[in-house]
Amino acid sequence: MPRQRRSAQWPWYGLLVLILVGLAAGLWFATQRIHYEWRWSRVPQYFLYHDEAPQTAPVAGVVLAVSPTGANSRVEIQPEGGGSPVTVTVETDTLKVKSGDPVAEDAELGAVRSWKMGPLTVGLWVTIWISFISGFIGMIIGLITGLCRLSPNPTLRGLAILYIELIRGTPLLVQIFIFYFFIGTVLNLDRTVAGIGALALFVGAYVAEIIRAGIQSIPRGQSEAARSLGMSATETMMYIVLPQAFKRVLPPLAGQFISLIKDSSLVSVIAITDLTKSGREIITSSFATFEIWFTVALLYLVVTSVLSQVLFWLERRFARSD
Repeated sequence: MPRQRRSAQWPWYGLLVLILVGLAAGLWFATQRIHYEWRWSRVPQYFLYHDEAPQTAPVAGVVLAVSPTGANSRVEIQPEGGGSPVTVTVETDTLKVKSGDPVAEDAELGAVRSWKMGPLTVGLWVTIWISFISGFIGMIIGLITGLCRLSPNPTLRGLAILYIELIRGTPLLVQIFIFYFFIGTVLNLDRTVAGIGALALFVGAYVAEIIRAGIQSIPRGQSEAARSLGMSATETMMYIVLPQAFKRVLPPLAGQFISLIKDSSLVSVIAITDLTKSGREIITSSFATFEIWFTVALLYLVVTSVLSQVLFWLERRFARSD
């Protein structure tokens, strides 16, 4: 029977392959219709590139000697006013002077090459750390707001409801503009701080509702049993209710943080050079529109997939501990 079940699945795998092939063919046909020329060879340089930094003469004088040492050459310059020779190291294949040549101050002698991160790598790093910091702050805000949402105190409960409904009822893009141009101007905040603050407040409202639902899903009898054992309300919440609620809300929290990484692309509207803004800047100079946007989308997919797998591992680990 198991063999028959496996063999019965092969037509469905074949259908999946046909669908994927059809999508690829449709993409190829679309690019042929608009006469687009793919330039994938331009993409790698935007991850990592070989930078060439010119090396200039620190003083005016005469080149005493050029000493090759492997891939580099040492250029010794005797200053015009006398004194000890000055040595400058350059790449041998970029050398522009020879022994006996007079050189002026700041004259180019050659260059030194080094590997540097491209704009896509820098933008990806900015996206990751902005998402991590705003997610961490948003988790704290959400936890506090979720507890206030369940508080018997009408002031705390009312403020929590007002904050949640206000944030969830308005677009994130509008919130970023308000936070940057109004609150940021009043408090003289840097655009990065304003972007992180807007994202943290946004995700905090959704985390608050997730935590509230998780706490309310715990049977009331557990809190009553803890109180009967002499535990205070705070101890009951910290040691009995919250640990169980956290296990239950981990999947929706994972989805919220994955959405946060994608939503972080909106901070590019306030000139934060994240992955999306880096992609737009590259397109203006390279005109490789489809290649860059496909690459940017793939990078977002890789980051969210890794985070999804990590959270899935945590979920299984917590499930085994029950």
